[in-house]
Amino acid sequence: MNKFIKILNLGGSFFWVIIIIIFSFYLMWQAVLTDSAITDELAHIPAGYSYVAFQDYRLNPEHPPLVKIIAGLPLLLLDLNFPNDKPFWTDDINGQWTSGYEFIFNSDNNADQILKYSRFGPTILSLILLLILYIWSSKLIGRWWALLPLTLLALSPIFLAHGHYVTTDIGATLGVMIALFSFSNFLNRPNRKNLVIAGLCFGIAQLLKFSAILLGPLFILLALVHYANNAYYKLNAHTINKTSYLLKSATTYIFSLLSIFFIAGILIYLVYLPITFNQPTEKLTSDATHILSGFKIKPLADLTITLSQNDITKPLAEYMLGVLMVITRASGGNDAYFLGQVSNTGSPLYFPLAYLLKEPLPIFMLIITSFILALLNIKRVWQKRGIKINEYLSTHFAEFSMLSFIILYWYTSVTSPLNIGVRHILPTMPLIYILTASSLKRWVTIPFKNIKPSLNFIQNFYKITQIIFRGSLKLFLIALAILWLLIETLAVSPYFLSSYNELGGGTKNGYKLITDSNYDWGQDLKRLENFVEANQIDKIALDYFGGDSPEYRLGDKYVKWWSAKNNPAEENIEWLAVSVNTLQNSTGDLKPSFIRKDEDSYLWLKTARNLPLSYSEAPKPDYIVGTSIFVYHLE
Repeated sequence: MNKFIKILNLGGSFFWVIIIIIFSFYLMWQAVLTDSAITDELAHIPAGYSYVAFQDYRLNPEHPPLVKIIAGLPLLLLDLNFPNDKPFWTDDINGQWTSGYEFIFNSDNNADQILKYSRFGPTILSLILLLILYIWSSKLIGRWWALLPLTLLALSPIFLAHGHYVTTDIGATLGVMIALFSFSNFLNRPNRKNLVIAGLCFGIAQLLKFSAILLGPLFILLALVHYANNAYYKLNAHTINKTSYLLKSATTYIFSLLSIFFIAGILIYLVYLPITFNQPTEKLTSDATHILSGFKIKPLADLTITLSQNDITKPLAEYMLGVLMVITRASGGNDAYFLGQVSNTGSPLYFPLAYLLKEPLPIFMLIITSFILALLNIKRVWQKRGIKINEYLSTHFAEFSMLSFIILYWYTSVTSPLNIGVRHILPTMPLIYILTASSLKRWVTIPFKNIKPSLNFIQNFYKITQIIFRGSLKLFLIALAILWLLIETLAVSPYFLSSYNELGGGTKNGYKLITDSNYDWGQDLKRLENFVEANQIDKIALDYFGGDSPEYRLGDKYVKWWSAKNNPAEENIEWLAVSVNTLQNSTGDLKPSFIRKDEDSYLWLKTARNLPLSYSEAPKPDYIVGTSIFVYHLE
């Protein structure tokens, strides 16, 4: 109770924390109510519901359960029909995509109600992430400066886009935050309580996203650096037996790491245990055997299959199956439209350019400014007294932890052929914002220590006035950037997913650069439903990419279409709607390794629009619904 009162006594800063979080929630909730089901939700929503309703994990094993459980729990409040007599449940191997269509749209359920209830949990996770970000930032840079990274994340269209969907990206970001926070706190204050918290947070991170497994080797590296730094001070400050101290200290660090991993493992097992309780071992073994038949590291595949044959070890088998599926997925790549070309091999430029083009310019300018300031500060310190790594690590180990994770995560992302969207690097964004705010704080902080006592009153007054003016001007520039960010975010609302900055041509033109979950994930089908009603359209041919159901939204007005069916006007259908992701993949230039048939290239649409067949861009539509569905009124 006393701690709660202490938080309330933070005064004005905590008031602004509440205001910022509520405003961010409002923006996300508007998108919750208006966005259609996006692609990944088609698999995640029925999976989450089946975990909590039937304690069966046969759907979507390639992602850990925690986000899906949180999304599924509110659905228990509804009287829903789940068709577990259909082949996707009884016969199919991981029939996740079919399960979404059957459960959400084809079982006499209210699809919009399911979307709203299931998105509530992930949205709350996003708010918790904002709060954790503020708490950690306030410990490092003070409670007022902590408002800066909080505001940057709360108003980031990337965060707002993925913060309200039933996907694992925000969960991954939250997991990384709490795991790094708790582990760095344990290293600075090593006691049993902090060790247990670090273990639990590491386990939660694994239950939120399998990519959090990168935290394991990172923790080992951080522990090694912390051990070496502590040893440096101890051995130089005290006359002690060096060998004895080094061995004893190393044993303590190793035991602590093993304890953290063990606690995490126990938590993972305890969470998987109830949600796999009713899953038949025969079904799990059969599915795992089929899924892992081509896995390259055969001993791991065999171990997973063996564990799946026993009720006690079944939860571990399900976890390992998911990890191995992610490894397979990450090494395989996916079809992606990137800078005018379609490829499935990936590009090392994908994530840097996606971030450069989608991060709002005011945020990016603050990041670049802080980076330059940090380099100048390093140069200044180097020239003055030399860089002392041990001193930096002793006073800024949390920042070192963040920077280490950012480098590791960006490296693995850039070198991976799996180009799935800027959302993949979300876990690094809050950490980048904290480091940005820390650098800007040093820049703005008024250096009264530079005023020498020997100066007379007039000189002192002039010096103080000059320093205050410069500090105020710097704060004004930061405030101006935040105002710019606020205006841009409000302007793009609720189309956060498609947001591009001015370097990317703005939201209206972002599709020309990168699509998929950077622009079009199927979020505009409900808006197309409104467009069809408003324009009194009787029939519309639709080539849709996404997780929603055209049959559910449009009924008998919908005619399923694709490029090879040619011009729908030949069948007296005057309207054609195509998801821009599909259009760009159908019309973009091809890398040499990628093959596309002419019949799948919408050549007839180019001809109808008097465009050359070599035109490698989506033909200009007559209408754009939302941001991602192009509508053509055919003559």
